[in-house]
Amino acid sequence: MSNPAGIPDFPDLRAGRRFAGTTRALEALRQRGSRIPLLGRLTGGGENSPDIAIAQGLLASIMVMAGSWGVGWIPSSQESLLARSKFLLPLRVEMLGVIICTLLLALGSMLLFRAWLRLRQRAGEPGTDPLASIAKSIWVWSIPLLFSFPILSKDVYSYLGQGRLMHAGLSPYTDWVSQLPGWFAQGSDSLWAESTSPYGPLFLMYARFVYFVSGGVPEYGVMLMRLVAVAGVALCAWAVVALARLTGRDAAWPLWISVANPLFLLNMVGGVHNDGLMIGATLLGFVLVARKRHLAGILAAAAAIAIKPIVVLVLPFLGLAMVARNARMGSKIRAWVYTGAVATAVMALLGAASGLWFGWIPAMAGAGSAAFPYAPVGLLGMLVGWLGSLAGGDLDFIAGIVFSVFRLASLAIVFWLAVRRPAGPPLLYAGYGLGAAVVLAPIIQPWYLLWLIPFFALSRRYPVNWERALYILCLLVLLSGVVDQLSIGQWFSLLWVRLFAAAICLAYMGYLVFIDPKTAAIFGADRRRPLLPGKK
Repeated sequence: MSNPAGIPDFPDLRAGRRFAGTTRALEALRQRGSRIPLLGRLTGGGENSPDIAIAQGLLASIMVMAGSWGVGWIPSSQESLLARSKFLLPLRVEMLGVIICTLLLALGSMLLFRAWLRLRQRAGEPGTDPLASIAKSIWVWSIPLLFSFPILSKDVYSYLGQGRLMHAGLSPYTDWVSQLPGWFAQGSDSLWAESTSPYGPLFLMYARFVYFVSGGVPEYGVMLMRLVAVAGVALCAWAVVALARLTGRDAAWPLWISVANPLFLLNMVGGVHNDGLMIGATLLGFVLVARKRHLAGILAAAAAIAIKPIVVLVLPFLGLAMVARNARMGSKIRAWVYTGAVATAVMALLGAASGLWFGWIPAMAGAGSAAFPYAPVGLLGMLVGWLGSLAGGDLDFIAGIVFSVFRLASLAIVFWLAVRRPAGPPLLYAGYGLGAAVVLAPIIQPWYLLWLIPFFALSRRYPVNWERALYILCLLVLLSGVVDQLSIGQWFSLLWVRLFAAAICLAYMGYLVFIDPKTAAIFGADRRRPLLPGKK
């Protein structure tokens, strides 16, 4: 039975057994909201409609956009149109502007996460169309992010730097962004400035095109790169729904947890990453193969490899999707040969067109010179290298050996998953193989988690406790991205601004997990309630 406070999914709150003070405050706020329509929608008053969560997420997305204008990434090169903007300067060079923008970015990111959780609860109400509501949320929440400065990462400027390398007649597989004059002012991360490119020839050709068309103006380049990012979001959304329907599953939950996920939208649209297009093209390959369009499916997967070659590990499982689960090894080998031959031909054509040929193979095999110490393998390799250096060895050489061992281990896992009998579900095993490559890599970027979620979400439903763990993990990854990726002037204390952002995020996380009467049940604070209203 509903309560006067308008919280139908928590009837025991009126009894005062839990969150009594919070309930009274919410009731007062909602009573005020009922008299002010806009406030009522933003605070959850009125009917329990998914549109309320979507409106709350829109407000959060606008906050993120505004915050990015002060602490998002923007280059300082002379070509930049906004670096000296009179409107933006107070937000970026004055302490008050930096503090306000940090608050907006951190709090907006957390509020968007809450809106996402509430969307699932509200979309589960009778009389709603969950799939339509979730699809609507993706685009409504993405619109403000189109106008944000890059957040959570500045990789987009490395994309543009590698396009500039191509335009200068150099190869991103053998030459480095740091060889270009003025590269630092153009925004490239120094971590990648002396690393080979992890991207495929198709994406590098697009990067070259973007640099040429933009004339080196970073804002134009970011806009053109964001078109690719948005296309990746659209392709992922379509492919997730299509795969769910082909396998007879409800499409709403996979779409919600993989594409509507704030971590996905903030990284792909706000962070301008090409990973969405990579995963979208991979999933498209599985869609086409499931529809018996094998050649088209391989071409889609080859395009994904030509964007980011790491997904070459998915090819064996795409081949398995072409044959029956109980097929003999001969049939599997023929599917693998066919898949490999077509993909190799596509990569050869793109290699010839770009002039890069198969340079991505040694570049991918040698990746790790920019190893992150908080990646387990990166930490282990650097530790072993340091110990070896004490004995007179070369730190980089020894660490490289450790990295190579774990790369071979990931390949061995992929091989075992592909040939084991009985064969497992191709889509799920593709996720396992890609997951092994991510975990055993010397570098793990926060958004790599997003590669894996669609494969697992489309393959099976997991226990509630697993879902809760995933939510916590997504929150922590989002927090790390917000705190680590703040563009702060050198005349400010980066440490104190980061601590301020971390305090905001941690405080709101604690509120979501333990106090908020609408979300605490999701994290197990009220174990008597289901994760979704009326659903076990």
